Amino acid sequence: MKKQPKFQEIANEIEKRIMEGIYVSSQKLPSEYDLADEFQCSRLTVRKAIELLISQNKLIKEKSKGTYVMKQPKIQSGSGGLQSFTETARIQGKKTKTQVLECEVTEQLPTNVKQAFGESISEPIVHLRRLRYFDDEPMTVENLYILKRYLGEVSQEELSGSLYQVIEKNVEIAYSHQEIEAVKATADVAKLLQVAVDEPMLFVHSMTYSPAAKPILYDCSYYRADKYTFKNTLIRQKRSE
Repeated sequence: MKKQPKFQEIANEIEKRIMEGIYVSSQKLPSEYDLADEFQCSRLTVRKAIELLISQNKLIKEKSKGTYVMKQPKIQSGSGGLQSFTETARIQGKKTKTQVLECEVTEQLPTNVKQAFGESISEPIVHLRRLRYFDDEPMTVENLYILKRYLGEVSQEELSGSLYQVIEKNVEIAYSHQEIEAVKATADVAKLLQVAVDEPMLFVHSMTYSPAAKPILYDCSYYRADKYTFKNTLIRQKRSE
């Protein structure tokens, strides 16, 4: 494998430190002299690495003051309509990774889930719990309940990908009713998302429907409030005087 240029290695390391929170938003980077000394290279090589990260909107330089970590925008969900986590990531240039934490077929539902589907629901439902990543950063813990007939005989690979793609082989997805609450991370969620206990979280619960208003999927998931936001457009209805 061809060895990367030194400036690219330095840029990768600085970006890694930003991702890991060693260099935080708006923090001033060490001087070019200090970085050159740390990486055992010339200031010109360090400068090329910094210029690369500036071009990628990771760093910003302020004249006569130094180089700073640029504040990164939060991932937006909902700005393009009803989209899956995978679709949102793709649009924003991110790669997804999924860890399936739990998957079982059940007829014993929590009260809130049973109410969401309707008290008379009796058919098998798949309970799926997943940890989702954008690139290599944990972003959300999903807790999903899906009517089994809309999943079919789903493979492990499909369980780790976009469930919308799997579901839409069997039924059309039309819309979703969504509620968002501000909560604090429990010990379990904090460990999975690599944040502190009591860290602010967005708790999202939603029911997704077919065009005929038939329930398909109930979702109650935790999202990192420091990295993720939801955007909706509200239309004001015309009213007669």
